[in-house]
Amino acid sequence: MGEVQWIKLKVGMFDDSKIKYIEALPERDTIITVWVKLLTLAGKYNEQGYIMLSENLPYNEEMLANEFNRPLNSIRLALQTFEKLGMVERYNGILKIANWEKHQNVEGLDKIRQQTRERVRKHREQKQLEECNVTVTQSNATEEELELEKELELEKSNTLSSNSTVYPYESIVEYLNKQASKKYRYQTDKTKLLIKTRFKQGFSEDDFKIVIDNKVAEWKGTDMEKFLRPETLFGNKFEGYLNQQVSNKETTDNPYENLF
Repeated sequence: MGEVQWIKLKVGMFDDSKIKYIEALPERDTIITVWVKLLTLAGKYNEQGYIMLSENLPYNEEMLANEFNRPLNSIRLALQTFEKLGMVERYNGILKIANWEKHQNVEGLDKIRQQTRERVRKHREQKQLEECNVTVTQSNATEEELELEKELELEKSNTLSSNSTVYPYESIVEYLNKQASKKYRYQTDKTKLLIKTRFKQGFSEDDFKIVIDNKVAEWKGTDMEKFLRPETLFGNKFEGYLNQQVSNKETTDNPYENLF
């Protein structure tokens, strides 16, 4: 179905012999009104003059009476008149304006129909792409979250003794907050676990500051600033961020490429 906002009406339509015949009938005003309304319905559906509500639902007499707010007998009289004059035809019980191509700008209507179909096609492709990206992202996030949950459970099950290593959770998060102008809390289990994991891998507090400085310089003031958080900076890409040179803010590379 094409989205049409207009149809053509000839300025000389009332000089037409068929319209003159209708004007001699007792219910001429109702019949002519029904005729114009039928033309607008055919234009709205925009499929070669068929009178359709949707692709699988043609209008019948009762539906037209309700649509046009006219008595059913008046609709039947009008349709009988149109069919008698060859203005309306029926194909498999479906009403169709006769000679639609003759009266309307079919080329323009076809163009609108094609544009609509192309717009729908692109919308569907974009929606499928977004759904695919969301599925992949959710899958990756789920795997990472499951891994962290396991480590958190292990962390909670192991009570730290007085000789346990004390990691600089607070100073690292405070440094991030200062550089990025944020207010993250260092006490969250996930943040503490990420920091502890990186220390166990051999990284130092200075390494955390380098990562923070690199990403703050690259992301602050851009759309990526929202990712200046412990879960992103201290996650699986930590080592990559550490080895990364500070990027020029005007680089043409995709800024989301190494985010997760």
